[in-house]
This record gives sequence, structure tokens and C-alpha cells, in this order.
Amino acid sequence: MAELGGYLYTTRQGDMWDYIAHQVYGDEYQVGVLLSANQELLGTYIFSAGCQVWCPVVETVDEEDENIPSWRDEEDVDEEEVDDGFDEEEGDEDEEEFADY
Repeated sequence: MAELGGYLYTTRQGDMWDYIAHQVYGDEYQVGVLLSANQELLGTYIFSAGCQVWCPVVETVDEEDENIPSWRDEEDVDEEEVDDGFDEEEGDEDEEEFADY
């Protein structure tokens, strides 16, 4: 009986856990999800061709969204200019001063 909420990944010769996690989830740090779901394969480090690895669905959280306070509008964050304390006009003058030496 197949588990709900995922799919089987068929390995190719030389696949490793981190490679499979990257292929399936786009993040090699999701290896733990695969290892937990495939206890019977824990002794395998480099797969031969044709092994079936169960890949459960995982909920991803966008790190950028995680850092935005709930009271901030996402649009405000995208449009906000960052003041780096450097005035372009002043920077040009400084460059000219140094060029004279």
C-alpha cells in the first residue's frame, strides 16, 4: 500500500541522499525527510540504478517571508529603498580629490 502525500523516486546509478533531496525538494538539507521516510534504506550511501525512494511532501517556508513582521505589507518591503549612508554625488567628489594626489 502506497503512502499518501508523496511519490517514489527511482534512483540512477551513483545517486546519493543529498542529490535526491536536491532533485526532489530543491534543497539538499531535506535529507532528513528522506532518511526518516526510508528507514529500510539507511545503510545505503550510494544508490544503484532502479531503487525506489519514498519522497513525502514537505511544506516549505520562504525564508524571506519569515523575516517580515506581520504588520509590514510585503509590498512596502519590496519598494523600500535602503539608505547605505553613501551619497553618490559626495562619492564622486571624493574620487576626484584622490585623483589629484
